[in-house]
Amino acid sequence: MKYSLVLVLFAYIYAAQAKVYFEEKFNDDSWEKNWIYSKHPGKEFGKFVRTAGKFFNNEEEDKGIQTSQDARFYALSTKFEPFGTEGKDLVIQFTVKHEQNIDCGGGYLKIFDCSLEPADMHGDSPYRLMFGPDICGPGTKKVHVIINRDGKNVLINKDIRCKDDVYTHAYTLIIHPDNTYEVLIDGEKVEGGELENDWELLPPKKIKDPKAKKPEDWDDRATIPDPDDKKPEDWDKPEHIPDPEASKPDDWDDEMDGEWEPPMIDNPEYKGEWAPKQIDNPAYKGPWVHPEIDNPEYTPVPDLYAQKEICGVGLDLWQVKSGTIFDNILITDDVEYAKQAIAGLKETQEGEKKAKEAIDKAEAEKAGTSSDDKKDGADDDEDDDDDEDADHEPQVVEDHDEL
Repeated sequence: MKYSLVLVLFAYIYAAQAKVYFEEKFNDDSWEKNWIYSKHPGKEFGKFVRTAGKFFNNEEEDKGIQTSQDARFYALSTKFEPFGTEGKDLVIQFTVKHEQNIDCGGGYLKIFDCSLEPADMHGDSPYRLMFGPDICGPGTKKVHVIINRDGKNVLINKDIRCKDDVYTHAYTLIIHPDNTYEVLIDGEKVEGGELENDWELLPPKKIKDPKAKKPEDWDDRATIPDPDDKKPEDWDKPEHIPDPEASKPDDWDDEMDGEWEPPMIDNPEYKGEWAPKQIDNPAYKGPWVHPEIDNPEYTPVPDLYAQKEICGVGLDLWQVKSGTIFDNILITDDVEYAKQAIAGLKETQEGEKKAKEAIDKAEAEKAGTSSDDKKDGADDDEDDDDDEDADHEPQVVEDHDEL
């Protein structure tokens, strides 16, 4: 009983100490007063609009801010009361909905210290953390997790795949005070580990011994040419030979056309360049491994996780095709609060899917390509195939998936 009371008391104290540093749900138009567009010269920045998009679960609750202009940079940020993360978890969480089926563009947040000037934010503005999805073509579909240390932006050395559909997804980064981290998508852990192992934030613990060299007599060849193997006497044959079946054309004029020569063909007897067969090397010692020593430049950092000052968050993006909706931005040290903040995500996603299916169906019917029409058309194609060539291409029904 006493043990249970201690746990309850601990939970109560933790809850009392846990703090939400910043939360933005874009519930009304007040966001336009709190967030500042950059006026950095030389860029044509796009605008955000508050909307739930074309398909949603609950129109009012699902409203966020959406990129509204194609082929634009976006630079929008806000500041809040500064805080440090010493001895605390840091949780960064937000939702992203690429309802435009994004082809190339960012969907991430940047976290700043108090040096941020919102009206001058741009791509080179220094930041503390960058986190979120980035998509560009089929080759880039990743979650960026970048940590700034000593003025250098360091990218995680793991490949974390992001969601690439058109529905709302939640991205969560948790950095713990024991120098570990977690990345969650839709509340499910997709990556985690130690900061020191997964970023090059510190010099390596070990380095190759600069005084060590591979011995001159070290043989790392697994196989060698057989010294007893000899090239057969009949091996050398020309690669090409005159075509024995070719004959000089009747109308060939040696004076006008020059001396006739038969065309060349591949020689069926050509065996290629001869090389002795390989045998196991009796002197093989295996691959030489360079000895390592402790790196004199390495010093462990117990508080590698710590951010001394955070007081700004921004969207600093480029998008080819606009339409991404950002919402539910949260910065806290309360892991449980962050979990509860996206408790209704599954319901939101299911509602979006139903709404999109209804829109797709209406669009298809308007274009005369309902599911029944498609089926009937497929049957007609099969009948036509009986009367036409087997390689006839059936008519392709226009895809109305993109809205």
